[in-house]
Amino acid sequence: MRKKIVAGNWKMNLNKEASLALVNGISDGLPGLSDMVRVIVAPPFVNIPYIQDASNRNARVEVAAQNMHFAESGAYTGEVAADMLQAIGINTVILGHSERREYFKEDAHLLTKKVEQALEHKMEVIFCFGEKLEDRQGGNHFDIVREQLSDSLFHLNDVDWDNIILAYEPVWAIGTGETASPEQAQEMHAFIRNLIEQHYDDEVADRVSILYGGSVKPANAKEIFSKPDVDGGLIGGASLKTEDFLAIINSI
Repeated sequence: MRKKIVAGNWKMNLNKEASLALVNGISDGLPGLSDMVRVIVAPPFVNIPYIQDASNRNARVEVAAQNMHFAESGAYTGEVAADMLQAIGINTVILGHSERREYFKEDAHLLTKKVEQALEHKMEVIFCFGEKLEDRQGGNHFDIVREQLSDSLFHLNDVDWDNIILAYEPVWAIGTGETASPEQAQEMHAFIRNLIEQHYDDEVADRVSILYGGSVKPANAKEIFSKPDVDGGLIGGASLKTEDFLAIINSI
């Protein structure tokens, strides 16, 4: 049975003190949480060691990285390698976020190398993908999602998928206040699961967690999470507020 997952992507927000206050507040609100629910936070790189130390006092809060490089090491100023993350206890990384694709021009070729590097190190990947507004309005959203998954993931073997979490993020619903309706989210998530079944089999498709990432808030989380193919959320802005993030976790 797939676990439910609520992951908070803190992006470039919060200094050390604010990050610690947030993770401690989240930890304090988790007693009684089902073992079938995973809670993950992804702070900025400089705060990871502090958040990792805090999370070690409450194993219910896992810590992920927001990004990593495709190379083992080298002259890549400002970048971070897989073994550097693992050396401080980080074994999960977000790859392919729409902001990395848009602002840093990360394409399918680059993301494929990043995914392969993470899997070579036995890391877990939260792989992000999704269509822009013009794709949705033009009716091309299914084609875009199919292409993004095919280009970067469908060459992997069955075992690799044990370390893949998918995060569907309609770009038009990130930071805009717009949100895909629960029905739209379910429609796309079911499409994604069917794609995986077509390329692999129903066993692989059934065990992959597919998260929704697009302006999830306490007010809409419960209805979105109630859909059969929505296994949780990758949360942006709402993950920066203790009460909001806990409310979303408790909606699952």
